[in-house]
Amino acid sequence: MNVLLIGSGGREHALAWAIANSPLVSKLYCAPGNAGIAELAQCEPIDITRHDDVIAFCRDKRIGFVVVGPEAPLVAGLVDDLAAAGIKAFGPSRKAAQLEGSKGFTKDLCREFHIPTAAYGRFANAAPARAFVAAHGKWPIVIKADGLAAGKGVVIAETLAEANAAIDACFAGAFGAAGYEVVVEEFLHGEEASFFVLSDGVHALPLATAQDHKRVGDGDTGPNTGGMGAYSPAPIMTPALVQRTMDEIIKPTLIGMTKRGMPFKGVLYAGLMITAEGPKLIEYNARFGDPETQVLMPRLKSDLLTALIASADGALKAFDLRWRDDAALTVVMATRGYPGDYENGSEIRGIAAAQALPGVEVFHAGTVSDRGRLTAKGGRVLAVTATGKTIAEAQAKAYKAVDAIDWPGGFCRRDIGWRAIEKA
Repeated sequence: MNVLLIGSGGREHALAWAIANSPLVSKLYCAPGNAGIAELAQCEPIDITRHDDVIAFCRDKRIGFVVVGPEAPLVAGLVDDLAAAGIKAFGPSRKAAQLEGSKGFTKDLCREFHIPTAAYGRFANAAPARAFVAAHGKWPIVIKADGLAAGKGVVIAETLAEANAAIDACFAGAFGAAGYEVVVEEFLHGEEASFFVLSDGVHALPLATAQDHKRVGDGDTGPNTGGMGAYSPAPIMTPALVQRTMDEIIKPTLIGMTKRGMPFKGVLYAGLMITAEGPKLIEYNARFGDPETQVLMPRLKSDLLTALIASADGALKAFDLRWRDDAALTVVMATRGYPGDYENGSEIRGIAAAQALPGVEVFHAGTVSDRGRLTAKGGRVLAVTATGKTIAEAQAKAYKAVDAIDWPGGFCRRDIGWRAIEKA
C-alpha cells in the first residue's frame, strides 16, 4: 500500500526508518518531512493544518494508511476527518487525544478512575491558583499550562515567588491558548520513566521501556525541554513494575476512556514517576515520544506498520512484538540557546562520517537541505542514536558519533544514560 506519514521531527524520521522497511509499503510519503526523512520517503510540502488538503492528497496518491506522528494534528482531529473521508489512519480521535491536549482532563480522569497521580488543582484564572499554592506549603511545586506547549509549559517552582511568576506568565499568554487554564501539582519524588503501549481501544500491547532526560543541562539541571536524550531499556522498569503500571494506570485509563465514549486507539505514552509507593502518572502523551522513538525503533524486530494497522483495526488481542536484546541510546543535538531564544540557519557537517560508524543512526529532527548544504531549523535538530550490548556501550558509540559531527552552532548533554550506567 501507499503510506503517508505526518510530521517533520526526529520521531517521524525514526518512524519513517522503521516503516520504510515494511514489506507492506509500496510507496512512502511524508508531509512535510525534513532533510533526513527525504532519504527514505517522498516529502510533500502539504500544510497539515489544512485537513482538506491532506485528504485530497490521500485520494490523489491512493494512500491506504496514514500515520500521524505529532500531537497537534491529533488534538485538532485529523484522524476523525480522515476517517470521515474513508481513509484509515493510526492515532486517537480528537476527543481521545485530550489525554495529551488537556492536562486537566487527564487529572480529572485519574481522580474518577482511581489512577495514581500527584495531588492537583486546576484553575481558569490566577488568583485561586496563587491561593492554592500558598495553602499547599510544600516545595518544590509544579505549575503546568493545561494545553499543548511543545514541552515548555512546565515549571518546577522552588519558592512561592517562582510559582506565582509561573502562574502569571501562563495567564499573561506566555504559552498562548495552552496557558488559558493552569494545573498546579504536588512535586513527586522518585525516578522518571517512559512507558508506551499500543491500544486498539480495548486491548493494550506494551512496547519496550525507555527513559528520557528532560532537563537541558548535565546532571539533570536547568529548564525542562522536549527531551535531550533517551535510552532503552529502562532498568528501573522491572517486569513487576511493568505489570503494576499496566494494572494500575494503563488498563483503568482505557476503561475510563471507553466509559466516557471516547475509546483510545493509537500509542499511549505514560510519563511515570517511580515513587516509594510505586508508579504514579505524571502525564500522558497521545503519540510516540520524542526522543524515545529514536531508541525504540532500532530495538524493534517486528514489522512496525503491521502493528500500527492492527491498532487501527482493533486487532491487537492476539498480537505480539519482538525486540532485540541490545540497548539503544540517543543524544539530542540542539541549537545553542535552546530551550530559550535561538537562531536558525547554522550549517551542519559530518553527518555522513557519524552515520558510517557501526551501530549508529542519525535521525533528523530539524534540518533543511539546500543544494547540498545542511542547516539547522528548530531547537532540537539531530538525534544521534547508537546500539550496543549495554547502555554504556551504546553511550560510548553515540558520543563518538556526536564528536564526528561538525556543528559549532549546536550543543548537547554529555551524560545521557548516567542513571542506568551508575546502576549497572
